[in-house]
Amino acid sequence: MSVQGAVMVPHPPLIIPEVGRGQEQGISSTVKAYRRAMERLASWRPDTVVVLSPHTVMYLDYFHISPGKEAEGSFARFGAGQVKVRAVYDAEFARKLSREAERVRVLAGTLGERDPRLDHGTMIPLWFLDPYLPEYRVVRIGLSGLPLTAHYRLGQCIQKAARELGRRVAVVASGDLSHRLKEDGPYGFQKEGPEYDQRVMEVMGKADFGQLLDFSEGFCEKAAECGHRSFVIMAGALDCLDVEAERLSYEGPFGVGYGVCVYEAKGENPSRDFLRQQEEKEAARRKIRRLEEDTYVRLARHTVEHYIRTGKRLEAPDWLPQEMKERRAGVFVSLKEDGQLRGCIGTIAPVRESLAQEIISNAVSAATQDPRFSAVREDELDRLVYSVDVLGEPEEIASLAELDVKRYGVIVSRGSRRGLLLPDLEGVDTAEEQVAIAKRKAGIPADAQDVRLERFQVVRHL
Repeated sequence: MSVQGAVMVPHPPLIIPEVGRGQEQGISSTVKAYRRAMERLASWRPDTVVVLSPHTVMYLDYFHISPGKEAEGSFARFGAGQVKVRAVYDAEFARKLSREAERVRVLAGTLGERDPRLDHGTMIPLWFLDPYLPEYRVVRIGLSGLPLTAHYRLGQCIQKAARELGRRVAVVASGDLSHRLKEDGPYGFQKEGPEYDQRVMEVMGKADFGQLLDFSEGFCEKAAECGHRSFVIMAGALDCLDVEAERLSYEGPFGVGYGVCVYEAKGENPSRDFLRQQEEKEAARRKIRRLEEDTYVRLARHTVEHYIRTGKRLEAPDWLPQEMKERRAGVFVSLKEDGQLRGCIGTIAPVRESLAQEIISNAVSAATQDPRFSAVREDELDRLVYSVDVLGEPEEIASLAELDVKRYGVIVSRGSRRGLLLPDLEGVDTAEEQVAIAKRKAGIPADAQDVRLERFQVVRHL
């Protein structure tokens, strides 16, 4: 037994008649497609239904699997408290999945539950499923801030757990598409909104799941998508399986995209190992990148690799140019893994005796002391991508009009608080956004006007 198939479905509360009170008629195609999808899922006679929800507990670096024997929820927060949904959990599957994730170093488990009640991202699919499948157990899993590749690996763990337990499993990838399709929608309009919906529906309609891993974090953020990580976990659960894909519907009348697709497993297909293919592509890119990296980036990489493997700081190598041994400047060292930030530490002004020592010190700190992340592990080293920003002298400016997010970084100061943001960052398109983020980093209130603004240029080494 293993994964029998999966469905991709949205979760707009108004699709429930007691909530929508007629509005659900505006997405009648989605309602019809939802029923067809759940009827198909029920035909696979699953023992366990794994629901992937963006609205249950979510952590930056951990996948939460709901613990316990059962849970219930209602639509009270949407004005329909009389509509309730109950789920009986497959606790054995949850334990097995946690152990399998631990084995492959994916951080997942049943710790850290904040609210046992079912969320609407889980309840809506189960509300549609219950009339067709009266008895089944549920595994509810939240998403995380980890890279897309980690979400795919968790999906692979779902498939492995299903096989080892002898379960017939169906996966429900719950998630809306973009929330930025219309000016009068909940989040307004962004051109990336319809672009995301068109692109993701093409990918999902063909079950070309490898392309899901090529969506950049910046693009997804601008599109304000909801379900991409759910879809990636689902793809991992269907890893190396042939699937019959059927695109049932797509609508977006309220400014939010709703897509419904069904995937029925049809046997093994080793060529559909999309994560391995992605890792091979990334390895080839890193190899080319290393051949092209300049002295600054090479020093940062050698520093991190030496420190993680030996626990000792690298001495400045002989092959460094004289400028790096004599010049002083502030430096930021950034690490990325699978396209996501893995660490970034820097100095606004020089504190070491040379540029080389500044890079060495900040590279070690970026890898081991960034409070947002755990320390880099040795098994991650080959996947890291480095950049080094050498800061120019800051100059005070009178207003945001003197900023250019592509050309200048910004320093925002208020009393002893000081926040910095580098220029030309993905997802930061305006001076207002740039200053707001710098304020937030410094702990300065967003509405504070009595701030000092400085701009600076950088030389970015990639």
